[in-house]
Amino acid sequence: MSKKDRVEDVETNVEDPVNETPITEELSVEEQLQEDLGKEKDKFLRLFAEFENYKKRTTKERMDLYKTAGQEVILSLLPVLDDFDRALNEMSKSEEKELLKGVELIRNKFKNTLESKGLEEVAAAKGDAFNADLHEAITQIPAPSDDLKGKIVDVIEKGYKLGDKVIRFPKVITGS
Repeated sequence: MSKKDRVEDVETNVEDPVNETPITEELSVEEQLQEDLGKEKDKFLRLFAEFENYKKRTTKERMDLYKTAGQEVILSLLPVLDDFDRALNEMSKSEEKELLKGVELIRNKFKNTLESKGLEEVAAAKGDAFNADLHEAITQIPAPSDDLKGKIVDVIEKGYKLGDKVIRFPKVITGS
């Protein structure tokens, strides 16, 4: 087959591009606008939902900040409250009942002021079950009795929480 024959053969197999119908259907103007409108609505709804989530998150963060705003100050005042407790314990052994009442009044006023700011004592008493999520074990000693094994034998330092957050865990001694 000559070169000329091959060219003629190719020319007879090619379709006329003018008479062909388009392979892809083009969207009408109205359909194109509807599609664009749908995309814009979707974009708007996603942006609106993102903004609502942002508002909720910042509101929650602001509320948490208000609840724990004084945490650092309250933490620095807890040793003073502990000193009041120790002073009352020692003064209760003396004969000075009037002095004991005066110190007790000051301590109660101080504690009530801290409680009004959201401070709460974490309950921990001798004989309670030890919970690693709520208590800080300082040491373990042999249990004085079988019923105190795995339980709190003594509370060294009281624990406190501010709102729902524990700011100082109670320090305890557990029995083994």
